[in-house]
Amino acid sequence: MARPDSKWYKLDSAGILYSALQKEEYSAIYRFSARMEKEVDPAALRRAIDRCMPRFPSFAVRIRKGLFWYYLEPNRAPGPFLKEDVSDPCQPVRFREDNGWLVRFYYYRERISVEVFHALSDGGGAIVFFRTLLAEYLRQTGVEVPAGNGVLDLNEPPREEELEDAYARYAGRHAFGLRRLPRAYQNTGTPEPFYTFHVTMGFVPLSRLREQAKKYNASITEYLSAVLIHVILEKQKREKPYRERPVALAVPINLRGFFPSETLRNFITTVRPYIDPALGDYTFPEIVSQVRHFMKLHINRQELQAAFTGNVRFTENFALRLIPVVLKNPVMALNYRLLGVRPYSCTYTNPGAFTVPPEMAAHIRGAEVILGQATVPRCHCASISYGDTMEITFAGTQAETDTERDFFRFLVREGIPVRVESNR
Repeated sequence: MARPDSKWYKLDSAGILYSALQKEEYSAIYRFSARMEKEVDPAALRRAIDRCMPRFPSFAVRIRKGLFWYYLEPNRAPGPFLKEDVSDPCQPVRFREDNGWLVRFYYYRERISVEVFHALSDGGGAIVFFRTLLAEYLRQTGVEVPAGNGVLDLNEPPREEELEDAYARYAGRHAFGLRRLPRAYQNTGTPEPFYTFHVTMGFVPLSRLREQAKKYNASITEYLSAVLIHVILEKQKREKPYRERPVALAVPINLRGFFPSETLRNFITTVRPYIDPALGDYTFPEIVSQVRHFMKLHINRQELQAAFTGNVRFTENFALRLIPVVLKNPVMALNYRLLGVRPYSCTYTNPGAFTVPPEMAAHIRGAEVILGQATVPRCHCASISYGDTMEITFAGTQAETDTERDFFRFLVREGIPVRVESNR
């Protein structure tokens, strides 16, 4: 485990994968945004960034390519930079640009956004970082915000627990092998010119969404996963393929609820709820039931641990460690395509509620989340709630809008009002 004053530290097993996949036209990037009640003061936000970065050493790094692995080292160069927002967010990271910074900050009118390269942290860690940044920004504008309630104290030194590789700490004795999952319906479309990134956001009343999910005895994540599977099944059916394939989602699970850890680095794994149309037609209530029971059956400490233990063992394999990184990266990228892309139709992530201390609540109007582009021209889906509003984003590099259009229309037919915004 690295200390804040370390010269370098190893990537966790998720960070190793995201670094291996990195190329000119693709980076694993995600974005969190907050809509403030007042127009953003760029000078105050710049001061807040400068105050926050030393408290988060795992974000204040640059990536280096060693002979056998990538590694992270403290970034002493000027930055990270605050910029006016762009029309196509989550653009690929280039390790030699922006002085090597792997986090980006943007503002536009009342919106503050942070983008993070996934090798540094998952959404759970980035939300802590973002919440603390917003608290310091409000302080810089004259609002008193105490530390606590999810806001880290900038006057305290970083704690070792925040920097730990929780995967390595909790890896168990049993691991799932490299299981070849069935190929799923790919849900791809016509690729747009580089770099055209379509983002469509839907805003729905959280109370109404929760009420509708409860009718199916489902959680919000289970309900929205079922809606997404349903509309993709219908899309596949309209295409009249020779053989209908399973529709499967990659749903990230925050492992901190199962294995106590305060890490601000990556600590997630995924589950794969799916429906196989080869078994026959499913009504929507049946899809919700299947998804709900799948989640209940497979989201448990033992299976989640076996899933990430396999990844830890893979990266710690002695023979693999001796292979130079220039040879290892193509192998890991191919392995990801076979095991991390082909078995899935879409990714759906729901980090849950974006909560803030009471002193901050009156100054923030809403929260947004965007998952960056996929390795193929398909959309990703992400959602986050703030107050009584759930924001749901579809983002991708495909020209077609079938998935997001059908998804929001289905919610409206279910009696859930939707307000839509898009950069198209």
